Amino acid sequence: MMTLRQLRQIASDLGVSLYSRKSKEELVAEISTRQEVEGWSLASIEADLAPAPRPSAETRVVFLPRDPQWAYVFWDIAAAERAAALAAGATQLCLRVADVTGLAGGSAHPHTLQEVVVDAHASEWYLPIPLPDRDYRVEIGYRKAGLAGGWISLAFSAIARVPTLHPSEQILDQFVPFSLEAAPATLPSPIEPADAGLHERLYQTATSRWRHQGRGSEAFHETDHPSFSDAAFSSSGQGLWASGRHESGAGLPPRQRSFWLVADAELIVYGATDPNARLTIGKEEVPLSPEGTFRIQVPFRDGQQLYPIEAVAADGVQKRNITLEFNRTTPEDNSNPANEAVAEWF
Repeated sequence: MMTLRQLRQIASDLGVSLYSRKSKEELVAEISTRQEVEGWSLASIEADLAPAPRPSAETRVVFLPRDPQWAYVFWDIAAAERAAALAAGATQLCLRVADVTGLAGGSAHPHTLQEVVVDAHASEWYLPIPLPDRDYRVEIGYRKAGLAGGWISLAFSAIARVPTLHPSEQILDQFVPFSLEAAPATLPSPIEPADAGLHERLYQTATSRWRHQGRGSEAFHETDHPSFSDAAFSSSGQGLWASGRHESGAGLPPRQRSFWLVADAELIVYGATDPNARLTIGKEEVPLSPEGTFRIQVPFRDGQQLYPIEAVAADGVQKRNITLEFNRTTPEDNSNPANEAVAEWF
């Protein structure tokens, strides 16, 4: 059957109007009509035409990791190379998977080569991955017949990295060392604000509208409730029965020991904008790094916190904003710092 391009060429020679806009079926009908009028055959013209050229395949193999355990491989083999391999005694089409992690020059780690026999007429395959988080390369070729055997190599794929099976153990955040008595005000990256009180002011602004409501553990400590008298607590802040002494412990020799616990949380607010923009959180201006990033570490105490963030372009025309709201509650707090730990009988 003629191609659309060949039909258009014949229609052009016959003077068919608007032939470039007609479909293949319309061109065949138009040419057949003129064939009947002028007494020539479309089949005779087609017999005289050379067959349409077909692109020759280039031998190649492509290796695409799908997940940490499987990879997708597809390939093309030129007809001439396939015929030459079969003439040389090729019997089985195979894929070879080699671990080349950290190596150069086409070498592979010894004892890591795996060979998988594939269908001779296939052009794609799923390969199992020996180990994740490694670099692999795939080779396609033929196994030769006979006792001596042999290998006919056809093509190599590019090297690809198979992803790891588990989450990465690398942590990009670099926190400064701190003690429980003096926590840091901010992280060292990407920029250290010159105003050390910025973080506390941001927190006070974010919580000012809710602070009077007295929520969470702050409500407990700030409320002078008559039911909570000093007589119910020891000097360490523990309740009378916190040490575990009760009637079942009567008769055991008493012991004295001090104990303590400190735990808290902080909130990290981060983002990026145009390096020349002016960024504010609430009414406080936050410095930007040369790349336009910002990262602020603020206290995260009980209650609600509201952080309205706004970026204004250098010309003052364009603006972008986002408001973040957080809420923290501490259902139970039976902690005390080390400097307040006192000896208790238990």
